[in-house]
Amino acid sequence: MTDSGGGDAAAASLAVREWLAADGRHLELELIAGGASLDRHLAPFTTVHGVLVDVFGVGVLITGASGVGKSECALDLIVRGQRLVADDVVEIRRRAGDILMGSGPELIRHHMELRGLGILNIEDLFGAASIRDRKRVEMVVKLEEWNEDVEYDRLGLDQETFEILDIELPFICLPVTLSRNLSILVEVAVRNLILKLTGYHPEQELTRRLQEAMENPSFVNEVAENSEGDLE
Repeated sequence: MTDSGGGDAAAASLAVREWLAADGRHLELELIAGGASLDRHLAPFTTVHGVLVDVFGVGVLITGASGVGKSECALDLIVRGQRLVADDVVEIRRRAGDILMGSGPELIRHHMELRGLGILNIEDLFGAASIRDRKRVEMVVKLEEWNEDVEYDRLGLDQETFEILDIELPFICLPVTLSRNLSILVEVAVRNLILKLTGYHPEQELTRRLQEAMENPSFVNEVAENSEGDLE
């Protein structure tokens, strides 16, 4: 005869062990999630007025005075396939490894305010691929009204930086005029940054080539001959 009582006890014991193991895994996951949440809340924090956009995988923080066209530039980038992270209010936290993570307040996340159009839900308009909840901040672009008295950078030999929570980020200033397509300029700036991160600096390469050419006697003579021809 089989001992049904013993079999039931063994089955019950196995069920209890499986439940304890599963409960232990759940507890471990809860502790991990709780630790990550605690890390986010204790991390150094600041709020920036601007727009954070994921451009070709690079987190670009667009800043500038109110009404200069930050949201309009971001919307054009979204139409071109880039992704919105936060508009108007960007919450930035410093994480381990000198990483700045940006996101938008949960209440207004994935929304944009555009003068003349009002409040837009970007996810509803363009789909889930057009937004993301958070992104590492890796570059700062400032938009400002064109000022004829300001000498804007034309060569890019000196890389300016912008400090957020004691971390220096690549920075460029784009003067705004009616004839300039800012979204394309931002995309080109990001592509250029990616090139520089790989070790290629076009402005330094051009400077080197010009220096080598100026040290070449034939080049100097050719320039002198052309100058004499222009004077005649």
